[in-house]
Amino acid sequence: MFVNNNFLISVILILGIKYCLSCETGQTKQGCLIRNLVCSCGYGCISDYRYDTIQECQAALRGKKKDICKTNNPCMHGGTCIQISQQPGFKCRCEGSGYFGMKCNRACPVPNAGRVGDIYPYECIVI
Repeated sequence: MFVNNNFLISVILILGIKYCLSCETGQTKQGCLIRNLVCSCGYGCISDYRYDTIQECQAALRGKKKDICKTNNPCMHGGTCIQISQQPGFKCRCEGSGYFGMKCNRACPVPNAGRVGDIYPYECIVI
């Protein structure tokens, strides 16, 4: 069987780009998640693969791991809290709240305020 290396590289690049767009840069990991009340392990976004090992995932299923999002939600202004395995143990999703930052605690800048060089966080983009 003859395989064109350029075609194979193109397919890998296309698949790689598609995969990279699904998670933020540097936000992928090998881990486990709970799906349909069963632990499933693989590779994907940190926000999805919350547990480092199958044992940690199974402990969470048994209710032995505290979920900071349920016990002490650190996200402000209506941000959505997601438990992750890396410190500090949570990630806030601020999209649509009008705020950004680690805990959705920073107000979004006013668009077109006329300041050159302002960084406009993606959480603040309204479509």
